[in-house]
Amino acid sequence: MVNANSAEKKLKASGIRLSFCILVFGFWISCYAQDIKEPNAAGAFYPEDPVELSQMIDGFLKAANPAPAKGEIFALILPHAGYGFSGAVASFGYKLIKAKPYKTVIIIGPSHNYGFSGVSVYPEGSFRTPLGDLPVDKEFARQLLYKDSDILFDPLAFAKEHSVEVQLPFLQKALTDFKIVPIVMGDCTLTCCQKFARLLKEAIGNRKDVLVIASTDMYHGYDYEECKIVDDLTLSYLKNMDAQGLYYGLREEKLQLCGGFGVVTTLILAKELGHKSLEVLNYTNSAIVTGNMNKGTWTVGYASCAVDSPKGEKAMLNKEEKKRLLMIARNAIEEYLKTGNKPEIEEKDPLLLQETGAFVTLHKHGQLRGCIGNLLGKEPLYLTIRDMAIEAAVDDWRFSPLQLSELKDVELEISVLSPLERISSIDEIKLGTHGVFVRNGTNSGVFLPQVATENPWSKEEFMSILCAEKAGLAADAWKDKATEIYIFSADVFSEKELLSK
Repeated sequence: MVNANSAEKKLKASGIRLSFCILVFGFWISCYAQDIKEPNAAGAFYPEDPVELSQMIDGFLKAANPAPAKGEIFALILPHAGYGFSGAVASFGYKLIKAKPYKTVIIIGPSHNYGFSGVSVYPEGSFRTPLGDLPVDKEFARQLLYKDSDILFDPLAFAKEHSVEVQLPFLQKALTDFKIVPIVMGDCTLTCCQKFARLLKEAIGNRKDVLVIASTDMYHGYDYEECKIVDDLTLSYLKNMDAQGLYYGLREEKLQLCGGFGVVTTLILAKELGHKSLEVLNYTNSAIVTGNMNKGTWTVGYASCAVDSPKGEKAMLNKEEKKRLLMIARNAIEEYLKTGNKPEIEEKDPLLLQETGAFVTLHKHGQLRGCIGNLLGKEPLYLTIRDMAIEAAVDDWRFSPLQLSELKDVELEISVLSPLERISSIDEIKLGTHGVFVRNGTNSGVFLPQVATENPWSKEEFMSILCAEKAGLAADAWKDKATEIYIFSADVFSEKELLSK
């Protein structure tokens, strides 16, 4: 192993540019990456015969019955023991992503057989399983490798490792037309996990077709009762997505995850990208699987978890996407007021191409000057913003059409909505988080989430005013079983917030 710190000092002393030497070092060590990485766990952790392996995974997936995902899944935390022990649990995660259009799958596993510090990223080639070869996404890997002294490629980290490999046959049965980024993490500081999460975030950028899998088992020990206690505590940190608490709990050995540093990195990354919800899909341990719960029997815990967008919400837009939508809205209004035409716009960002409901609100000197939107996405988001901006400026019946001379005094606010979700009780409404849409017959009305933060209403007052003043219904119509009530969330942002900085 090369000592990066001592190497850097020597390079600086000799006047050689460190970046050049890292480039040469990266080229030299990448030569040790095999064109095809042969499996080393086949026949031990899972069947070597492709027919038997395929049928086994099909059986696992057929039996798995996870609750439907609440949003688009960004990451899975899955076990990596022999399929007879943990395959049924792992299948809960794979069932949820089956046939989804992921193009790059990042698999982060721990090192069981080779001690090293930092992160090893496999640079190129393919990984072979009995079901075929999976290509490495070398373009993605290049965005990670050697960007930090802790992140490199060490072939020995993969030579005998199973934590990444056991995920591959499941992926081959669940997905099509994708590439992998195999990663093995050695001993890592919290700072290393944070740095690596930032690099992953930069490499992912605006892509919505990337899946992260953190490969880990849980408790390892000889006490079934202790296993339940430790794993319950560990799962509580996962549910709260408490990356820092998880890291220090692992260091203090009150929590157990053999792939803990990969999980910590995944949680940091997920939160950075706006994902705020982790669901435990299934849990078991080897004592339950074998039926041997006697003290002194080796026991390992297994969990399947999914990170997605929480109920009634979706992954948030990043800062650049928000700025782009605000500029689209302002330019659309200006063009329309000058020419009477909607501007032609081209957009390639996958999230802005999704059909998503949205509202555009205009304020002039702090006072409402127009607000119009669509609850349901009927066209790509960027076109919805263009059209709703124009309508808010000239078609809100409460105000006279906006004049071009006024535009400089107008501040724009955008609310991008999650899908509507019908509820059976207003107890499910979280004021300030949820917007509400009510409908009874041909009458309907909507309040955006921010209405509750702008007015000191109780939930009952909120609903009564919505029914009476927005929907034209009786104030207590929300109590009528014939009244449909839907909730949604909104990602709300304004020019004042983003463009004035």
